Amino acid sequence: MDMPLYKSVMSRYTTGVTVLTFWADQTAAGMTANAFMSVSLAPPLVLTSIRLTSRFNHHVRLGTRFGINVLADNQRTLSSHFGGRAIKGIELPFSFYEQVPLLEGSLAHIVVKTVDIHPAGDHMLYISEVDYVKLGEQRKPLVFFSGLYPPIQASTPLLSWSTAPDSW
Repeated sequence: MDMPLYKSVMSRYTTGVTVLTFWADQTAAGMTANAFMSVSLAPPLVLTSIRLTSRFNHHVRLGTRFGINVLADNQRTLSSHFGGRAIKGIELPFSFYEQVPLLEGSLAHIVVKTVDIHPAGDHMLYISEVDYVKLGEQRKPLVFFSGLYPPIQASTPLLSWSTAPDSW
């Protein structure tokens, strides 16, 4: 396998950007993750894929609750900070839902409880049950494509899932 080619091909898939927020040594912490997806509606389950070397693996185990923050296009700084390029002196806008840290200003918040963990190559796959969801302000999402955060042309959604037709 040509690994540089493989990485280039995989980078062509545009994703949204999330920050997973959790407790690390009694401090609110986070990590940027774009490997996130919905798995099931009944029960509501999501999946996150975490590199084996991430400190997330040391702090989030079966039964651990953590937050998933869907970032807006004006939260690029938070993506960089939690993605390994720490910004000295940054004000982190943490708020809390039942003691789970969340980032204020996100497009959406999801609080989950880890129900299964699977090894997968150089990553761990976390299957988590959704406990809580909240929509934030309607703004453009932060997206990741080919190693960059390109601007996108998008209108804000007119309907939330709660008001969307059942046929969706």
